[in-house]
Amino acid sequence: MAESLNRPRVLNLLDMVYAGDIDGALARCTEDIDYLAPAPIEILPHMGHHRGRDAVRAQWQTVHDRHSQMRYEVRAIVAEGDTVAVHLRVFLTKRSNGRIMQFDTAMFFSFRDGRVSRISQIIDTFDLVQQVLERDLSALLMGSPSL
Repeated sequence: MAESLNRPRVLNLLDMVYAGDIDGALARCTEDIDYLAPAPIEILPHMGHHRGRDAVRAQWQTVHDRHSQMRYEVRAIVAEGDTVAVHLRVFLTKRSNGRIMQFDTAMFFSFRDGRVSRISQIIDTFDLVQQVLERDLSALLMGSPSL
């Protein structure tokens, strides 16, 4: 039963986050929501570890402050018990110059009493950092001129 409810709960939460309804999304989370997205926070300040609704609110607000448009496509979703795994293709338009970034991410949602209690996110941060900085980091690391 929980599997059939949790799948649409995750999709609803994602719709709210991407539409900018952060308070609506947080209402679907526990007070002590735990969000983990390992990444270099000096470049991606919205990533890292955030605990509690206020911290997650600030994280999601940072994403919206940096991007004028946000959308996602669900590539795969699997629900089992109190866990939902989602593979997304994300599209973010940078507010600073209108460039569109796109990347894949895997997100794992855990539920407690019908609310999201934990989100773990995995991203190819090397690719994402290149898009944020608009630089070919491979060339830089290998000593080639930047493209």
